[in-house]
Amino acid sequence: MEPQHTHRPWLKGLGLVLLAGIVIVSILRDGIVTPSYNQVSVIGTGKVEYVPDTAHVTLGVHIEGATAQNALTQLNAITARVIPAIEALGIPKENISTQNLSVYPQYYYPSDAPSAISGYTADQQLTIEIAMASSSADMVGQVIQTASAQGANQVQSVTFDVSNLSDLKQQAVLEAITDARSRAQVVADAAGVKLGKVIGWWENPISVPGQPVPYYDSYGYGGEMRDQSMSVPAGTSEIIMEVNLNYETK
Repeated sequence: MEPQHTHRPWLKGLGLVLLAGIVIVSILRDGIVTPSYNQVSVIGTGKVEYVPDTAHVTLGVHIEGATAQNALTQLNAITARVIPAIEALGIPKENISTQNLSVYPQYYYPSDAPSAISGYTADQQLTIEIAMASSSADMVGQVIQTASAQGANQVQSVTFDVSNLSDLKQQAVLEAITDARSRAQVVADAAGVKLGKVIGWWENPISVPGQPVPYYDSYGYGGEMRDQSMSVPAGTSEIIMEVNLNYETK
C-alpha cells in the first residue's frame, strides 16, 4: 500500500514561498504608500490691528405680570417706545430687529400643597446695528442709555466687527507665514539640516472680530441697565492668526 502524506513536504515548501512573497510585497507596499520623511514643523504668528467700523448691540426687555396677557402687553408697550427712541438717534429702522419673543409661567412651591402658577414672564430681544464711521464715538453708549430710559432693562451683548475682515485675515496669515519661514530657517540652522519643500500646513485663528464685549454697570453686575450716562468705546483691536508649516529636510 502506498504510504500516506507523500505530498506534504511539497505543500510545506509552497507555503513558505507564498509567505515570503507576502512579506516582500508588504515591505514594498509600505515603502511606496507610506514613505517616511525627515520633517521640521514650525508655528508662526501674524497680528494685524484694526479699528471696528460696526457695532451690534443686543438689548433685552424682561417683564413679569400677573397673567400672560398682562406681561405681553407691558412688553409690547416698552418695545413700542424703545424702537422710535433709538431711531431718533439716527439709527435706520432697518438696522433694528426684534427677536426671541417668549412668554412662560412662573411657579411657587408651597410646602403643603402642589406647585402653582404665581405669574408670567415675557422676554424679547432687540438687536441694533450701528455704523461706527457715520455715528459719534459714544453712539453705543447713547443707544443703551436711550433704550434704558424707555424701559429696556437688559444688555445681552455688545459686539464690534469690521467690514473688510477677509482682507485683514489674509494679511495676518501672510505675516504668520513669513514668521514661520523665519523660525524654520533658525531651527534648520541650529539642527544642521537644509530645508526642502513645504509638505503641509494649516492655519488657526487666535483672535478675530465678533467676540462679545461684557457689560458691567456701576453696581458691578453684568446685564442690568441703570439710568446713567455711559460710553462704550470700540478702541483698537487685533486679528491674530497662527500658521503651522511642515518642511521636508535634506
